Amino acid sequence: MIGAVALALAAAVPDAAVDAARYDAFWLWAGVRPQPVLRQARRLYLLEGQVDAVPTVRLIAQRPAVPHVAGAEIWMVVRVATLRWSPLVYRQLLAELARWRAAGNRVAGVQIDFDARTRHLGEYAAFLADLRRRLPGDCRLGITGLLDWSANGDPAGLDALAGVVDEVVLQIYQGRHVIPGYAGYLARLGRMTVPFRIGLLQGGEWRAPPSLAANPRFRGYVVFLANPARR
Repeated sequence: MIGAVALALAAAVPDAAVDAARYDAFWLWAGVRPQPVLRQARRLYLLEGQVDAVPTVRLIAQRPAVPHVAGAEIWMVVRVATLRWSPLVYRQLLAELARWRAAGNRVAGVQIDFDARTRHLGEYAAFLADLRRRLPGDCRLGITGLLDWSANGDPAGLDALAGVVDEVVLQIYQGRHVIPGYAGYLARLGRMTVPFRIGLLQGGEWRAPPSLAANPRFRGYVVFLANPARR
């Protein structure tokens, strides 16, 4: 969870571009250079690889080596292009999780990054329930989420997720751009039945809804770090 001081600072300048120095939870993706703000991280979401569908369904690593992180809690992130996983993918995932932990990292959970369509949340929940049964008992399960879930998600699908995942990180950006009109989606966060965080884009716009801090399921922020734009 983001520190109370960082949360207060972020709320104090609601119209400013996202300054990563005010936060303590970050995504670090492949190809993004480490930044000084990582020294203050209490929670890191590190991309491990991607499950591709072609030519065969398999987990393709996107890190050159197993990370070695002292102090911060780590979530191993897997970008997913298909939910039709082969037995090989599950073996690869569990083997990587074991390697990350054996290297001394404090790996708290696995985060699945999959753009599930809002009307298919029930099917996604079934996949996640099966995955959770395969993970070690002390490994949490998280997912990224689309803003549309909070506004238009089927209540039954949202409820199904609540019984399976430990957290959802709702991203207010797509690619390298903040989604226009994101405030309209966030106005309906009361429909969320899962503990959630808000995923922000470094340097992107962020205006916190007045009711956000009072939402009992709100757990803080995660900032997607990006390389500085070339001039």
